[in-house]
This record gives sequence, C-alpha cells and structure tokens, in this order.
Amino acid sequence: MRRREFIGLAAAAVAGWPLALRAQQSGKLYRIAIIHPFLPVESLTEAASPLLWRPYFEELRRLGYVEGQNLAVERYSGAGKIGHQAELLLSVAASKPNAISTVAMEAVLKNNPVAIPIVEIGLDPIAFGLSSNLAHPDRNITGVAVIAGNELYAKHLELLRQAIPTASRVACLTSRELWESTSDTLGPLREAAKQIGVALIPAVLEPPYPDTEYRRVFAGLDQDRPDALLVTPAVWNFAHQKLIIDLAEGARLPAIYPSRSFVDQGGLMSYGTGFAEVFRRAASDIAEILGGAKPSDIPYYQATRFEFVINLKTAKALGIDMPPLLLARADEVIE
Repeated sequence: MRRREFIGLAAAAVAGWPLALRAQQSGKLYRIAIIHPFLPVESLTEAASPLLWRPYFEELRRLGYVEGQNLAVERYSGAGKIGHQAELLLSVAASKPNAISTVAMEAVLKNNPVAIPIVEIGLDPIAFGLSSNLAHPDRNITGVAVIAGNELYAKHLELLRQAIPTASRVACLTSRELWESTSDTLGPLREAAKQIGVALIPAVLEPPYPDTEYRRVFAGLDQDRPDALLVTPAVWNFAHQKLIIDLAEGARLPAIYPSRSFVDQGGLMSYGTGFAEVFRRAASDIAEILGGAKPSDIPYYQATRFEFVINLKTAKALGIDMPPLLLARADEVIE
C-alpha cells in the first residue's frame, strides 16, 4: 500500500472513532427502518445482497452500530405498488424509528412528508423536488444521488455508439413510468439519440418487475431487433443484474450497463459510479442521524467518480472488435 493511501485510511479511521465510541458506550438501542419500493424484505440483508447491503451494514458496524446488539433493523417492501409505498411510508413513520433508509422512492417522499429523518439513495434530489439545496437540505431528507445529472444517460449512448459505430437502433430498458414521463429525466438521452441519428426502441417494464416481466420484454426485442441495449440505472435493474445479462447474451445483444457490477458478471461494458461507495455513504448518514445530527446538517452526496469498464471476453463472444481508442479510455479492461 502506498504511504499516501495508508495515511488517508488511517485519518478516516480516526475520524470515525468518536462516533463509534459514542454508539458503543451509550447503552441505547437504536431503531432504523429500511423501505424498498419492490424487493422482498428477505433481499434487504447483507447475506442476500453482498454488492449493496453488505457495504451498508459493514459501515454501520465500523461506526459502532451493530444489528442485534445496539441496533434494531426493520425491513419493509412496497411490493412495486406506488399506492402501497405511500401507505407503507406513513405507517413506518408512525412507528417512530430513529431514522428511515429508502431506495429510489423520490416520488413517494416528495408527496408524503413525514417527521422522521430519512436517508434516500436515489437520483437527483433537486430534479425530483426533494430539496432546493444540496449543501443544506431544506426538508427532513438527505442522502446520496447515484448519478450526477441525467446527462449520464447520454454518455451511455455515446460510448455504446463508439463501440458499435453501425448501431442505428438502441433499445432502452426502463420502466413505463419513466419512458412516458413528461419530466426531463430521459431528455438528454433522447437529444443525444437525435443528434447522432439513433432510434431509441422502448424496452418498457411494468411493475412490480418480476423475472417474468424481463423475459417478456426481451422476447419482444426479438421482434424489434435493436442493434444494442442501454440499461438504465433503475433500482429494479440492479436487482435483476444476472438475469438481464443472461437475456442479453441469449439475444446476442451488446449492452451498456450503469455499474461495473454488471460487467464483473459478464456484461459487455459499463459507465457509472461504484454502488458499494453509495451504500456506505448512506450508512454514514444514518449513523450521523443516530448520533444526533439533523438531515439539514448533512449535505446530499453526489457521486463524482465514475469508471468505464469493458469486458473484452464478452466483446469477443459477441464478435465485436473494440476500437483501440475506446479501450484506451477505459479505466479497466477485463480480459
């Protein structure tokens, strides 16, 4: 390990000691609630989700909050039903946990304000009306924005077109709500497609996004015959990573994904932030709230580090010769 890296890690550890000591010595039992919009509760554990929830609970332990000791964790699922999610949020808040941790529930949080501090892992909080100020949240919500602006969608399309210059029809794997939304969430993607002459093909999923829904959508793509696939960074797509990769492989459809975790499992390429970092940061926010901070004291965190990863083995299996300039741009090439 480089000396600079060691010093940085040591400083981070020292900074966390006071919070961890207070948590361990207080003798208090803290309660947090985790609400997911559609995943079943059994999936919201570190054993079931090592890529996401393991870093979350590891960070809580590092900061002195240990499930089963001084921390009680209650897990809830919205079952993919927007109406049920709103009722669930209000019900959970009424039980008065110390904090609530949510994932991709921007619309529900916006329309159903509660008094309990909330840490949200989601998209742009300003675009979704959760706050007008990232540095000083003006609602009882703070958290982590997993993409830095909707321009990331356009970046995905740009990289996909560079990898496959002949691609003129690109399928977009997203929800019907997002595809038909009048907001500007997909605006940069549609504008980029128009500028480079690519037709976007809707690969539209219906909630609550079971495996069968993904199989139905990919069966439809067999008829539409797009040249490539763009997988949006929706929480339900992360929950079905291996299935999406397998279906894309079966259709011999080159795809770009929102995180390297897809590429590690055999996906072609990805551009996005590391989600272990995101979930650790959310856990850190929860720990601050348990230590007495208010959401307004905790700035929203926006990921600033993005990595571009290419799986060369998958490219060869699909018969794609990656351009040397694109390979040179990659942060990592998996052989």
